[in-house]
Amino acid sequence: MDPIAGSTIIPSLRYRNAPAAIEWLCRAFGFEKHAVYQDGEIVHHAQLTYGPGMIMLGSVVDGDNEWSKRIVQPDEIGGRETQACSVVVSDADEHYARARAAGAQIVVEVADQDYGGRAYTCRDIEGRLWWFGTYNPWNL
Repeated sequence: MDPIAGSTIIPSLRYRNAPAAIEWLCRAFGFEKHAVYQDGEIVHHAQLTYGPGMIMLGSVVDGDNEWSKRIVQPDEIGGRETQACSVVVSDADEHYARARAAGAQIVVEVADQDYGGRAYTCRDIEGRLWWFGTYNPWNL
């Protein structure tokens, strides 16, 4: 097998205001822009990194491709999610404070977890759920 650098599983998200979401995700959660391909306010594809991890995202566009026709936004299903991103951070309290200061809606306060580490859960500016914590399942 060829070695692969970075993540081998990369969540893919859609945002109604993708340019604003990109800026907010970088400011609130500490993501960094790896690549952003856009025309005006439409983001065709963006890659944001956090350490060796990555997410991809793009704009919700009417009449979009077959892939995005199968994806709904949280506000279309009562704020619920069918999946959420989990991000391992070195300091959950520091990350929590940064996200809260940027306006993240805290859903579960930062706390020690029974399974180890500290974590919290929040919603981003378009209502997507995110879990951030120090528990690293690779360190078993």
